[in-house]
Amino acid sequence: MKKLKMILVAAVLFGATTVHAQKNPEVGGAPMYATKNIVENAVNSKDHTTLVAAVKAAGLVETLSGKGPFTVFAPTNAAFDALPAGTVETLLKPENKKQLQAVLTYHVLAGKFSAADVVKAIKAGNGTATFTTVQGGKLKASLKGSNVILTDEQGRNATVTIADVNQSNGVIHVIDQVVLNK
Repeated sequence: MKKLKMILVAAVLFGATTVHAQKNPEVGGAPMYATKNIVENAVNSKDHTTLVAAVKAAGLVETLSGKGPFTVFAPTNAAFDALPAGTVETLLKPENKKQLQAVLTYHVLAGKFSAADVVKAIKAGNGTATFTTVQGGKLKASLKGSNVILTDEQGRNATVTIADVNQSNGVIHVIDQVVLNK
């Protein structure tokens, strides 16, 4: 289980900060409305069906539909598919609900952090910013060119591919890997 948790932490990256905020950007073929909450928008993204299923299985729908604000680093289906065979299926089992909650809440920050906020923190930290997740773990952010890179507690990197998808209760940054805590 520890190895599984380690693999999941490594997948979230925060890149493509050069993507400018749009009023209703498309994610997974669906417009993301700033007037809707994180869950209301995520359920429409074809690229986030695994994440939505995981949020439901973990019992986090009500939380992520709440007032917030939250910053969610949202791994795509491809990010989950890159995990070892059987990982997602194992996490979705009812007996693994607490572990799934830990993995998912490692992708969430309390508060709304735009890409500009993250970049500002990186610059203020002389190239690195450390954020505490809702799960309690640490995510480090740095820049590689114009991309924001997240480094999880296992040393794995994820890149933000779509930044600043504003929601009524926070912001989503799409990432290309699942990140995992220790």
